[in-house]
Amino acid sequence: MKAVLYENFNQSPKVTTVDDPTPAPHGVVLKVQATGVCRSDWHGWVGHDPDIELPHIPGHELAGIVQAVGKDVTNWKVGDRVTVPFICGCGACSECHAGHQQVCPQQEQPGFTHWGSFAEFVAIHQADLNVVALPETMDFATAASLGCRFATSFRAVIDQGKISAGQWVAVHGCGGVGLSAVMIANAVGANVIAVDITPEKLALAADLGAIATVNGVQNDVPEAIREITKGGANVSLDALGHSVTMTNSILCLRPRGKHVQVGLMLGEHATPAVPMPKIVGQEIELLGSHGMQAHRYGAMLDMVKNGKLNPSLLVGDQISLSDAPAALMNMDKFQSVGATVITRF
Repeated sequence: MKAVLYENFNQSPKVTTVDDPTPAPHGVVLKVQATGVCRSDWHGWVGHDPDIELPHIPGHELAGIVQAVGKDVTNWKVGDRVTVPFICGCGACSECHAGHQQVCPQQEQPGFTHWGSFAEFVAIHQADLNVVALPETMDFATAASLGCRFATSFRAVIDQGKISAGQWVAVHGCGGVGLSAVMIANAVGANVIAVDITPEKLALAADLGAIATVNGVQNDVPEAIREITKGGANVSLDALGHSVTMTNSILCLRPRGKHVQVGLMLGEHATPAVPMPKIVGQEIELLGSHGMQAHRYGAMLDMVKNGKLNPSLLVGDQISLSDAPAALMNMDKFQSVGATVITRF
């Protein structure tokens, strides 16, 4: 199969030919129809993820068609249209038994713990636990955005932030995760403030339901949010994963507010200074959010089906596999408005 492969961190990936994968007894092989280019893939390419073994094929936001099925799989057959969370549970540990596959200690992640979806085919493990059926009406480019950015935001907003109608919600960073969070928080009736440094992204956030936007270059972000909300946000999400956005997110909260860390804090941002006096003095809650379990996709897809959510609005450039190396390497320098998705293989 054709695939994007890198042999060393921080060196140019190449499109090459490698052996097709075969399914494990409990797994499936998918023919990839679409796969997103995500900032997490960039973190892996520069060497921030200790699970990656070289040479490596990135890619974890994917949708496709079941191509081959392991002998122990009972829920899937060749030809099924599916997607998968970027975190796959093992199915045997106490966290998986409790339904918390997103924090499984033995979790596997396509594109990190094993070869991913920047390829014509990808192997998925524990398919009966981790694979999700796609609605027939959902195109593959839209479905590819669900596994990481959109599903991660859904869990951060709904399950972790427990955001409700009338609350003030700040979203710091309007990339794929942040724009998804704006849409989802707006759908449940929250008053959303979007923060970014790019006017085009702020404009899209407004189109998706943000009632106010704050340019991080032109404003003191916490002060601006406290002024708009007359006291601070109830819930604030760092959707980027940067020491500045994390700090702004905490400082913009009202007393007893919630900060949800959604963006990965890696590399030089892995151990940021935290404004602990505010956290203690105002009883601020700090919450992490890491992906979403396959069994929670039904709630998200129901909101898509009834028109409350429209993730297709977040799909940006659609590119070919041959374009993927450049898109991956430039992920930290420039991000297009909306998710970049590989749809031509």
